Amino acid sequence: MATPSQHLATNTLHKIKNSNKPHILCVNPWIHDFAAFDFWAKPLGLLQLAAIIRESGVSVTFLDCLDRFHPEALRKGKVKLLGDGRGPFRKKSVKPPSQTLPDLQSTGKRFFRYGIEPEWFYKDLVDLKKANPPDLILVTSMMTYWASGVSETISVVKKVFPDTPVVLGGIYASLCREHAEKHSLADQVVTGTGEEVIQDIVKEYTGYCITPEKESNHRFQQPTDLENLPFPALDLVSRLTYAPILTSRGCPFSCDYCASSFLEKSLRRRSSEKVFQEIAHWHLNYGVKIFAFYDDALLIQPEKYILPLLEKILCSSFSSDLSFHTPNALHIRQITREVTEMMYRTGFKTIRLGLETTDFSPSARADKKVRKEEFHNAVRMLKKAGFTEEQTGAYLLCALPGQDLDDVESSIKLVKQSGITPVLAYYTPIPHTPMWKEAVRNSRFDLEKDPLFTNNALMPCLKDESEMDKILQLKKMTSFISSQK
Repeated sequence: MATPSQHLATNTLHKIKNSNKPHILCVNPWIHDFAAFDFWAKPLGLLQLAAIIRESGVSVTFLDCLDRFHPEALRKGKVKLLGDGRGPFRKKSVKPPSQTLPDLQSTGKRFFRYGIEPEWFYKDLVDLKKANPPDLILVTSMMTYWASGVSETISVVKKVFPDTPVVLGGIYASLCREHAEKHSLADQVVTGTGEEVIQDIVKEYTGYCITPEKESNHRFQQPTDLENLPFPALDLVSRLTYAPILTSRGCPFSCDYCASSFLEKSLRRRSSEKVFQEIAHWHLNYGVKIFAFYDDALLIQPEKYILPLLEKILCSSFSSDLSFHTPNALHIRQITREVTEMMYRTGFKTIRLGLETTDFSPSARADKKVRKEEFHNAVRMLKKAGFTEEQTGAYLLCALPGQDLDDVESSIKLVKQSGITPVLAYYTPIPHTPMWKEAVRNSRFDLEKDPLFTNNALMPCLKDESEMDKILQLKKMTSFISSQK
């Protein structure tokens, strides 16, 4: 059984015994939430930066507060692992931020820290301090309402490394910069795309240029060119039971409820060859068989991107060993006969469609990315290709500000009648989106007071208890449907 010190050693790549080069620690923080599960997600942005940094020979260590396979977790017994690579996080009850307590008490919901035990994280940091203390610490962030998990993580880091600069980036940092600057405890909060600023950050805090001026490094001359970036450093993860893949960043749509267009100003793509090389890399070198696509626009321009990629996978010697999942919504208009047949042959196991609503009338409030006949045609093609009801689901937006929940019930029934699974997607109010101001006006909570109030588990834009009762009925409808599969 590996010790925590051995665990650190296996997660530290390219240790360079050169005092002129810094050592950088990358940290994935705890989740603070009412519920959480490992849905094929890894901190790809942070691991992308780790890959860029270590290419220059700089020592990089990765500590993951969400590590389900931490040595101490393995000491406690068998870690639950589903056949598709997912599984539950460890969890412990914690207090939510003090400013949210009066409002949250009435909800009756319990709040948890998801991830490794604090003493394990503290011990890993102490071991690192003894072995090779970092010169700079990079912390990422995901959901805005996980903010208190970020601040707790940084508070523990600061106990061990009080004088080491901590830089926070990621989604929460970008969407809630003022809150992060006030509450996260980070020395600096960085917004936007990390590749564009990582060179300056490293040089500012360590004095080291990760791309020497005399060298011509195309990656740093064009940091927004995804094609020239190294693969994210997923090999720093203690155990890879799956690999999340991004073939693109951004989205061609600008939905009122989504922050994608704020976080990524334009749609950027990777070539099918580059993505295939990454899949082959993780499979052939690390034995990964399960892959999850987290694109917002996986099927856009299929003839140029997804179809050539699937053809390359099918022509490989290892295609039969792989399985694929699409937890992010697929655009229904791009579902064609050729796409569905190729996806089925390639080994896609989980299909999620971005339906949002089955109210196809001109007066419907949801963004119109699909017509009724397009939805039914997509379902028919998926079924004809071989996908089952259990594999195929349609996301339906629920608990939007001012939404008529009877419309959601009608949508559930229509999706069920089509022969696939309705999946409720509960609305999360997100700053910098067109719907944010409407959400603030309609919410039972002060959304601008703390990001936790935007948590979709709270259904923040439901008006009263009667609507919450209706939501429970809708949940039962989908649960009943699932139980009948």
